Amino acid sequence: MPHLRQANQVGREDTMQSKSLRAALLAAIPRVMHVYWRFARGLTMGVRAVVFDDQGRVFLVKHSYANGWHLPGGGVEPGETLLEALTRELDEEGNIEILSPPSLHGVYFHPRYSKRDHIAIYVVRNHHQQSAPVPNREIIATGYFPPDQLPEDATAGTRARIAEVLSGKPAAQCW
Repeated sequence: MPHLRQANQVGREDTMQSKSLRAALLAAIPRVMHVYWRFARGLTMGVRAVVFDDQGRVFLVKHSYANGWHLPGGGVEPGETLLEALTRELDEEGNIEILSPPSLHGVYFHPRYSKRDHIAIYVVRNHHQQSAPVPNREIIATGYFPPDQLPEDATAGTRARIAEVLSGKPAAQCW
């Protein structure tokens, strides 16, 4: 009989170890799937802003690496919130400090460069610009423009976002 008790005890320990291993594997599945989704379904996110000055003009930037005039903004870095990215980008591209919370106008699918790219558009009405930014390797020109007198080479997406904001229309789904 003592051998039977030992066998039952070993059997119970095997069952407990087996259950622990199963629980550990089940707990690991979401982590493994998250890593898979990161590469298989990775999402890129950007932010841009329709920045109005006190005269109702819109702030635009011209990049050295892209044609036309654009809304200021850029990519959201890992570990960064949308508002942190927006604050950083407006400072870098326009020497602009946001003084009150901007409003989110919409989030757009932007498939031009990637089937995973999205852009959040914010409206900034209360800001301070210490001085006009000095052109650099990335931003070669900046300026405030009346919405009805945008530069001829303002991009179609830039024009559409400004028109949506001014008309109060809801955001389109695609850029």
